[in-house]
Amino acid sequence: MAPVKVFGPARSTNVARVLVCLEEVGAEYEVVSEPRAPCQKLAAADDSILILQPFGQIPAFQDGDVVLFESRAIAKYVLRKYKSADADLLREGNLKEAAMVDVWTEVEAHQYNPAISPIVYECLVNPAMRGIPPNQKVVDESLEKLKKVLDVYEARLSKTKFLAGDFLSFADLNHFPYTYYFMATPHAAVFDSYPHVKAWWESIVSRPSCLPRRLDAKHRVGSSEKG
Repeated sequence: MAPVKVFGPARSTNVARVLVCLEEVGAEYEVVSEPRAPCQKLAAADDSILILQPFGQIPAFQDGDVVLFESRAIAKYVLRKYKSADADLLREGNLKEAAMVDVWTEVEAHQYNPAISPIVYECLVNPAMRGIPPNQKVVDESLEKLKKVLDVYEARLSKTKFLAGDFLSFADLNHFPYTYYFMATPHAAVFDSYPHVKAWWESIVSRPSCLPRRLDAKHRVGSSEKG
């Protein structure tokens, strides 16, 4: 069986969301058409990729005649296709568990990500990629938002091992890319005030699919794109 193809730089956060899921289920894949530097949109000259992603953003994905875009949709496709007894990360066979996976997947997209991503951009992406110093006002405001979100996470994770329950799910893996880079900012110690959140994060980042040494060598993430 031919490997699926993921289009976009492997260091991109949204590409990494897909790659971590592919690693988690043990699927064969190929990362193709990586630009030399992170970018928000795919190069307009690369018509083949623009056909796959009509908005010109990353990632795009191809599995034979199946062409997808939007990283969360791609990841769900991967988790459905390669579902097994050992890798059932959407829990769609159990209505209640699947609903909780959906809830915390939405929380990541609409609460956690909007709070943490500006900090990553300001502290890492903008200085390194654009030569722009951090906007401390944006950082401070985002940290306050993040702390409020982490208050909710701490309460939740004091009752369950993972966000959707006592099982790892897509909802947890969704948090990996931005949190990984957040931990490289000067504000990583924020997590020390939330012991259950910190333990949850350590359990995620220690998984073989998420090991930093694997990412550094093969799946480096961290870009400013949508998808």
